[in-house]
Amino acid sequence: MKLLTNVGVSTPDFLIDYHSKLLLLGSCFAENMAKKFEYYCFDVDVNPYGILYNPFSMANVLEFLIQERQMQAEDLVHVNGKWVSLYHHGSFSDPDRHTCIEKINSRVERGAKVLREADLLVMTWGSAWVYKHLKKKIVVTNCHKIPDNEFARYRLRVEEIVERYAAMIPALRQINPGMRILFTVSPIRHWRDGAHENQLSKAVLLLTIEQLQNRFENIYYFPSYEILLDELRDYRFYAEDMLHPSEMAVNYIWEIFKSTYIAPGDFPLMRQVEALRKRMNHRPLDLDTGSYQQLKQQLDTLIETIRKDR
Repeated sequence: MKLLTNVGVSTPDFLIDYHSKLLLLGSCFAENMAKKFEYYCFDVDVNPYGILYNPFSMANVLEFLIQERQMQAEDLVHVNGKWVSLYHHGSFSDPDRHTCIEKINSRVERGAKVLREADLLVMTWGSAWVYKHLKKKIVVTNCHKIPDNEFARYRLRVEEIVERYAAMIPALRQINPGMRILFTVSPIRHWRDGAHENQLSKAVLLLTIEQLQNRFENIYYFPSYEILLDELRDYRFYAEDMLHPSEMAVNYIWEIFKSTYIAPGDFPLMRQVEALRKRMNHRPLDLDTGSYQQLKQQLDTLIETIRKDR
C-alpha cells in the first residue's frame, strides 16, 4: 500500500563531503538547512547580510560580495533610534552608526572570501514580491518598519529576474570558476496576499530557475517546496502558524537532501558527531562536571580532526 506521493530528486553529478565549502543564502529555510550543516560540522557560511527572501535582494548581496563592497556612513538610514542598512537584515542594526558599519563590513570580508572559495552556493528563494524604496530607488532586503508610503511593492517578472542573473552568473564564475549553484524554493508560504498570489509568486521563482538551468551549466534545483506540499501534504508538518514547516518537516527534507547530495562515505563520521551532540544535549545542570567536559573534549577533538582533514 502506497500512502504518499514521492516527489523524486534528480541524481546530481557532484557530492558534498567534509572537504566541501558551502555558502547558503536565503530565507528562514536556508537558515534551517545551514543549522543542519553546522550541527554535523561541515564548512558552511550562511547569510552574511542576514535573511533574504526575494531574488533581487539576493542578487544585490552577491554583487556586493563579488565587489567586496564596504558600507559607508552615507549608506545607512536612521530609523526609530537605530542605524540600519536597507540591504541588510535588522540583526545588523545598531544605535551607534560606527558599530553598525563595523558589524556589516566584518561580515562582508568573511562572506566575500567564502564566495571565492565555495564549492557550492545554495540559494533559497522565498518570494517574488519586492519592496522598492522610492527615494533611493533600490529593492530592499528589509523595510525596518519604515512607513509603507516610502516604498513601492510589486511582484517581479520571470524575464527581469532571468536578465539580472544572466548578467551576474558569469561574474560569479569569473571569481570562482568551479562553483556549482543549487537553487531551491522555500516551502514557507507567504500569505499576505492570499493563497492564489502565493502560488503565482512561487510559480515565478520556479519558472525563473528552469530558464537559468536551460541557459547555464552547473545550475541545479532541489525540490524542497514540492516535497512539503506534495509529498508530506499534511498540516502536522507545519508549525503553529500553519505557514512555516515544522521541525519534523525540516528533518524529513534534510534527510532527502543528505541522501541525495552528501557523500555516503562521510555518513559514519556524521553519525559520530551526532552521537556526541546527543549525549551533550543530556548535559547535567553543572556544566563543570567531568563527564560533560569529557564529552566536550571528544567533540572538540573530532571537529579538529575534520578541520585538519580538509
